[in-house]
Amino acid sequence: MRKTKAAALALAGAMLAALGLTGCGGSESGAESVRLMVWSPSEDQSKDAGEWLQTCCERFAELHPEWDITFVYGVADEAGAAGTVSQDAEASADVFMFANDTLTTLTDAGALAKFGGKYADEIKATNSEALVDSLTLDGYVYGVPFTTNTWFMYYDKSVFSEEDVKSLDAMLEKGVVSFPFTNSWYLPAFYFGNGCTLFGDGTQEELGADFGGENAAAVTDYLIDLYNDPHFVVDADGSGIAGLRDGSINAMFTGSWDAASIKEILGDDMGVAALPAFTLNGEQKQMYAYAGSKAIGVNTNTKYPVQAVELALYLGSAEAQQLHYELRNVIPCNTELLADPAVANDALVAAQNDTFDRTSVLQPFVAAMSNCWTPVENMGKGIRNGSITHDNAAEQTEAMNDAMNSDGIS
Repeated sequence: MRKTKAAALALAGAMLAALGLTGCGGSESGAESVRLMVWSPSEDQSKDAGEWLQTCCERFAELHPEWDITFVYGVADEAGAAGTVSQDAEASADVFMFANDTLTTLTDAGALAKFGGKYADEIKATNSEALVDSLTLDGYVYGVPFTTNTWFMYYDKSVFSEEDVKSLDAMLEKGVVSFPFTNSWYLPAFYFGNGCTLFGDGTQEELGADFGGENAAAVTDYLIDLYNDPHFVVDADGSGIAGLRDGSINAMFTGSWDAASIKEILGDDMGVAALPAFTLNGEQKQMYAYAGSKAIGVNTNTKYPVQAVELALYLGSAEAQQLHYELRNVIPCNTELLADPAVANDALVAAQNDTFDRTSVLQPFVAAMSNCWTPVENMGKGIRNGSITHDNAAEQTEAMNDAMNSDGIS
């Protein structure tokens, strides 16, 4: 008995819990036969990383003897899954991982199930409000978060103190700082620090980008001086990691994905912290990173909506996040798990979640966001190549803002 797309969409609300589907058949033991295709990044399935996905699915099956589950595994990373699922949802996985900034790609295709009723209540009860907001659209929750997705700062503790790393100015006086200056996922941190906004609260597409005016021009002027500071270098194509290794830099900005490499280089001198403040025209301004989440999603076309949703909840549970953390250093976000001192006292966990909670801006997932990446990248490149100067900073800042509010760059 194949569930239609309309029936699958009934996942929203308590209706799903009441469906009580019996499936198409049963095993000799009387358990309902279920086949679930599950996608994740290859790293989650590798033997070197402990086969996290397979282990979790096997544990889930043990918890549900009423279902005779056959798992079919496929590879799709969080960034790419949305494109595949939205193009052919019926042929795609029942359960998959996705990055929250691809949410509208999936919902526009009608391929991502809503979580309602007891399921939405569980997600809200075990995650921060900001995290739930990152997966909420038009009042509906569309995934089970399993980690925050943002960036922060790594530094050499033999060079900088915990007090130093609260201020970018102090750091530049004592050591060399590397930053992904030409990467448009990072550079907006300074503009956000001086009041620039994107789409209002990030969901109000009609408000557009506000990266113009005096506030934004002042940031551009600051960035020109920052680039020319002898203690500042641009991190591009792995130069940050290389600089840490040869000692030519003492701090860099990246995410948890580089933690193992940096730990190998710095050892016990590896420090991790949320973003510092910087001084703009005599005033302290806080840097703000883009933040989002990675989540477990359910395909609206699944034949087994109850089982698929229950599996998604389990893969995002405290138990599964604990294993993800132990095997692959994926930073947990479940509030129950974060209350565990053994987890909470991990500097890496603290830095990522502190950045997400305190020094970040939710990355917009409105369609017009696609127009914002290249203009900001070009700003960083223009400062680096010398075409953007103090003399034309205001003009070039307005040009960036105009491009961010258009469908292309003229």
